[in-house]
Amino acid sequence: MSDLRASWLERIGGASDEATLEEVRVAALGKKGEVSLKMRELGKMTPEERQTAGPALNALKDELNAALGARKASLADAALEERLKSEWLDMSLSPRPVRAGTIHPISQVTEEVTAIFADMGFAVAEGPQIETDWYNFDALNIPGHHPARAEMDTFYMSRKEGDNRPPHVLRTHTSPVQIRSLEASGAPTRIICPGRVYRADYDQTHTPMFHQIEGLAIDSDISMANLKWVLEEFFTAYFGTKVNTRFRASHFPFTEPSAEVDIQCSWVDGQVRVGEGDGWLEVLGSGMVHPNVLRAAGVDPDEWQGFAFGMGIDRIAMLKYGIPDLRAFFDSDLRWLRNYGFASLDMPTVHGGMSGAA
Repeated sequence: MSDLRASWLERIGGASDEATLEEVRVAALGKKGEVSLKMRELGKMTPEERQTAGPALNALKDELNAALGARKASLADAALEERLKSEWLDMSLSPRPVRAGTIHPISQVTEEVTAIFADMGFAVAEGPQIETDWYNFDALNIPGHHPARAEMDTFYMSRKEGDNRPPHVLRTHTSPVQIRSLEASGAPTRIICPGRVYRADYDQTHTPMFHQIEGLAIDSDISMANLKWVLEEFFTAYFGTKVNTRFRASHFPFTEPSAEVDIQCSWVDGQVRVGEGDGWLEVLGSGMVHPNVLRAAGVDPDEWQGFAFGMGIDRIAMLKYGIPDLRAFFDSDLRWLRNYGFASLDMPTVHGGMSGAA
């Protein structure tokens, strides 16, 4: 047994590379290796012989495995030393540029829209996402039988049994911010209200949570003509081309008169091109603020009047950047953003700091 041990340890120590070492391992401990064959002979021995030979062979096997492992590590270290002698690394070289990240299109468009309206004198107002039934519906002249107040359209907060307070909802629009702002500051005013809103809807152009921006301008002599000018100026700045608008009579409980607003566009190869062609695409609702809404906010409608409008940030982002499915903003691998050219914006944001993603 001692000769067998010495022979294999010598062969292991003499292996010059990993391929040779593997040949030695197979020859010694492989299925048909010398040590493995000797272990098979244990079955032919007497119990007394097995008592002596068994432990000795197991100890030899363990010793050879340890020697093989040590030699393999030694050969790897030697190979690394040789590689380091032939290779070099210049630590003074500038690193390759690394992408710091991208800003989400919703965040980018929110900043773009806010900057455009800021140039027209609109301040930013924000409010809670969980609203009372009064701010979300009643103050906006939405009657109790209106479909928007049904549970199939609106997310209501649950109440404990016996809690009879008025219901709270996940706000369905940012219009409650207009009421809160008027209550706090009164008229005249000129604000936009960006933020998340929630509705029980889900398809290619609707999601249960989405983003909306609403505008409100109140003064003593504001008219629909002012509304049309503001929207055309906004769309021209946002899309980077002259955009004509078309107003169609509609009905919203919180405005009178009310109008749907379409923008000029064409369809080429399945893509919408804004500002050209003879087609029209509906993008927002608008109108003159209803006197009941002004009264609910503590503003005298005999002295003040103004317009309001609301549009989906997600939808105008889809239009500008050719994104086909609204759901992709929220439930996709965000690497798809690179396909639409989104990168960090080197400009201050409405919430302070820079808008670039860290």
